[in-house]
Amino acid sequence: MMAADLISQTVQVVVSNKRLKEFLIAEELSDTAVDRDQDDEFYTDSAQMESTAFAWDRNEPPQLHDVCIKKIAGEMEKLRGYVGVRGTVAYVPQQPWIRNGTLQDNIIMDKEFDKATYEAVLEACALRQDLAQLANGDQTEIGEKGVNLSGGQKARVALARAVYQDRDVYLLDDPLSAVDAHVSKHIFSNVIGPDGLLAKKTRILVTHGLSYLKDTDVVAVMRAGTIAHLDTYENLLENPDASEILQESAQKSEEVPVTEELELSEEDAEERAMDADDVLSVISKTSRASKRSRKPSQGKKQHQKLIEDETSALGRVKFSIYLAYFNSMGIFRYFIPFLITLTLNSVFVMLRSLWLTDWSNDNIPGADEALAKPLGIRLGVYALIGSLEVICLYLALTALILGGVAASLKLHKPLLHNILRSPLSHFDVTPLGRILNRLGKDMETVDLRLSSNFRFLAVAFMNVLQTCIIISISTPLFIVVIIPIFVIYLLILRYFIPCSRQLQRLASLTRSPIYSHFGESVQGSTTIRAFGWTEMFKRQNKEKLGTHVRCSYFSLISNRWLSVRLELLGSTVILATSLLAVMSRDWGTITAGAIGLSVSYSLNITFMLNLFVRQVSEVETNVVAVERIKEYTETAVEAPWRRQRRPPVGWPSKGEVDISDYSTRYRPGLDLVLKGLSVHISAGEKVGVVGRTGAGKSSLTLALFRIIEPAGGTILLDNVDITSIGLHDLRERLTIIPQDPVLFSGTLRFNLDPTSKYSDADLWSAIEMASLKPFVESLPFGLQHQIDESGENISVGQRQLVCLTRALLRKSRILVLDEATAAIDGHTDALIQGTIRKQFEDSTVITIAHRLNTILDYDRVLVMESGRVAEFAPPQQLLSNKNSIFYSMAASAGLV
Repeated sequence: MMAADLISQTVQVVVSNKRLKEFLIAEELSDTAVDRDQDDEFYTDSAQMESTAFAWDRNEPPQLHDVCIKKIAGEMEKLRGYVGVRGTVAYVPQQPWIRNGTLQDNIIMDKEFDKATYEAVLEACALRQDLAQLANGDQTEIGEKGVNLSGGQKARVALARAVYQDRDVYLLDDPLSAVDAHVSKHIFSNVIGPDGLLAKKTRILVTHGLSYLKDTDVVAVMRAGTIAHLDTYENLLENPDASEILQESAQKSEEVPVTEELELSEEDAEERAMDADDVLSVISKTSRASKRSRKPSQGKKQHQKLIEDETSALGRVKFSIYLAYFNSMGIFRYFIPFLITLTLNSVFVMLRSLWLTDWSNDNIPGADEALAKPLGIRLGVYALIGSLEVICLYLALTALILGGVAASLKLHKPLLHNILRSPLSHFDVTPLGRILNRLGKDMETVDLRLSSNFRFLAVAFMNVLQTCIIISISTPLFIVVIIPIFVIYLLILRYFIPCSRQLQRLASLTRSPIYSHFGESVQGSTTIRAFGWTEMFKRQNKEKLGTHVRCSYFSLISNRWLSVRLELLGSTVILATSLLAVMSRDWGTITAGAIGLSVSYSLNITFMLNLFVRQVSEVETNVVAVERIKEYTETAVEAPWRRQRRPPVGWPSKGEVDISDYSTRYRPGLDLVLKGLSVHISAGEKVGVVGRTGAGKSSLTLALFRIIEPAGGTILLDNVDITSIGLHDLRERLTIIPQDPVLFSGTLRFNLDPTSKYSDADLWSAIEMASLKPFVESLPFGLQHQIDESGENISVGQRQLVCLTRALLRKSRILVLDEATAAIDGHTDALIQGTIRKQFEDSTVITIAHRLNTILDYDRVLVMESGRVAEFAPPQQLLSNKNSIFYSMAASAGLV
């Protein structure tokens, strides 16, 4: 049995070694692609690129030439040319990377805290008002990937982090598109512009905001991955070709008046991507710095934890956990048959040994010949007993292996079921590492170890029992010796098992932070490398690994402690058995065959007792994995995906939305985010939803899809209460283009049509309507182009267009857009808006709007404030009232 386990483990080691080797020899990003050792006193440029060409992979054709912000950060493969950077670098990516920690930790990172600088950065990056909203100010835990922050808040935190680090060269990948016009103007004036905190730094800015170009030193206009024009803004206006591009984009951009007072920002828009056709890369250099007075930060509120501490059970594992495992295995189908056949196997083992002992006595001089059996009978019975022993062992192991597989499947299914159906609130407070720990290490323990532990435990117990029976039959005085030894064994177990069990629980707890930290590091690898924080994160990873290894080390040490004591007791048993056998022989109460049998069994008892005690410990230690899995199978889940009551065929046929006195919150114990909301949207109506940060716009979207459940009130779609039907029946009939585009690892076709419901002709038609056709046609494999995880190998704008294409394919009666075109340029935006108006002419469209010019021709505008309806009327009616909230927002955006 142990040989089979050894072979299995050897195979696993070989496979793991092969995978590690492939990873370690994989091609890495070249650290020589960017020359950072430019200390020559005659070298005055902060960043220099000459005749360069870049691609995501060395095997791909060049995708960008001349200049690329990611190449300066060293994140793309340089195919040719020269790239040099002088000084330290700060990088603000288009999709902000936020760590799991407090807001202050995300800004400070490893730099020494300086209160004056910190306060100045908060003010310049427009984070003051956000701190007032957060429960604990800058000490608020913002969760994994910044789940507590909006898109614009994440962008401002990422910018604040870069500014606080005080670097020489700043690479700013369109940070202004994630915030509303007012905040954008404030940030440019106080951070990026000629009077900002970075005035004496080199700034390379990607932006769609043409109103900022006049404050730059050099403007690079890019087209199809190359620099089309490179000059000052004034000279570009005199260039007919460049001027045409600038004027075309300027018609789509929003002008914002400069104001001294910064109002609370609107809900932040999705980060805009670099468009393949027209991208403006603004290179700003030195100008004068300004001195502004800074307000002191507000006092901290009582701390509230977002991420809950992972719980660990104490004391003995409950019998219900064992019972849950046996039930998963199948008590009557596999477990009881295993025990019965293993018991029969042990009986046949003892019979075989006793038969062999009796056989050996036939040849002893002076033995009673009447008791001797013919050789044929001896061989036949011995072979029969041996055959039955093997058959029972085979049946026992087969039952246990099949039971172990069944237990793994039955435990994994509810675990995966609950994780996939957990509500949004569960993921807000649960780090990804904990979930991966359950699905990874804990399931591995159930799959590979637990059934083996029970097997060895049962085998060891039966061997110990049959050894004691055999020796007691041969040497009855052995009973006097074995009782105190057995008591000592129990005392050792009573002392060792609780310690080992708790050490295993600690090892499981300390494994989750390793997974979380690794995932966080991979997601932020670009930012980490750009800032030079690689060593810091390696040190943090080493600390977390060290904590886990210490717990595992103490577990090994406790096993060594046990081994020494078990070896001593085992040797005592052998000594006692040998002495008693010799004494019994002298007394004439035992035969030579019985002596040999008892001594041979006693030699084996040391190993079996050690194995038994270890397996008792291993079982109770590893069954903790079942305890942890069972914990996650009992978490709260969403409503049923399907209910007995199904909506009518073709529902919703009209697209009428009726929200009545609706209230909701994100998690129990939190304040309401929507409070008594009552809105009626007629079929086919186009409604824009606007409001400032925290107004409840995104919460309304989550409520429509039942991502969050109502605390009161109702939402009716075509007179059907959405809480009365299954979640799949609801969500399959609605379409949303989210603020954060979601793509999966796979082909482009799979991302557009995961269920293969549509033909290629349908796909190409939708792609063309979404203005994505030129991009797809430029791909070597077209629809079969491989998309990386989360769509990392295409721009954010292209990801958003993929999401738009999905919506065009489904063409639902109710469409929700959460700033669907925020990540694309103004010209394409106009094309997309026209496509939506045409293709969804008869559908109800609800648009969460940040750029107000996109909803001015809508039927009505819903203005939200503090989770309530502030205004709900046609946009022209609201604009005609200078006292309306919508009018003030339009005025700030330069629309009136």
